[in-house]
Amino acid sequence: MRTIRQGSTGSKGGDNLIIQQLMENFTALQESVAASRAEQAHMGEQFRIELDASRVTNDELRKTNEELRRDLQRLGERSSGEQIHPARARPRTMPFSQAIMKVMVPMNFVTPKITFTGTEDPEAHLTAFHA
Repeated sequence: MRTIRQGSTGSKGGDNLIIQQLMENFTALQESVAASRAEQAHMGEQFRIELDASRVTNDELRKTNEELRRDLQRLGERSSGEQIHPARARPRTMPFSQAIMKVMVPMNFVTPKITFTGTEDPEAHLTAFHA
């Protein structure tokens, strides 16, 4: 933004210079406001996109939660002697039972660094892995 200077020429020439500078400042402000509004609109659109994606994820989680609750309720209603048919069993998200998952891992535990490339003996790999 430019500063307004008092013209050294006559009164009318100085007034014209001040008006011209005011108009330039006003135009610069209008451009700045327009750019700010465009940026806000763009950010608002990004926010709407992220919000829509979040809503979709929330809907999927809600449906999964409802399915799990229904499954849990059905399991609770079954008699203790009835077995669950394996084809209808829902795949678990965790490979281990809750009892195993609750066990504290020792501080000095080191994860095995065994990889299988397919070129070595699979039985030897499994033996090393289980060890």
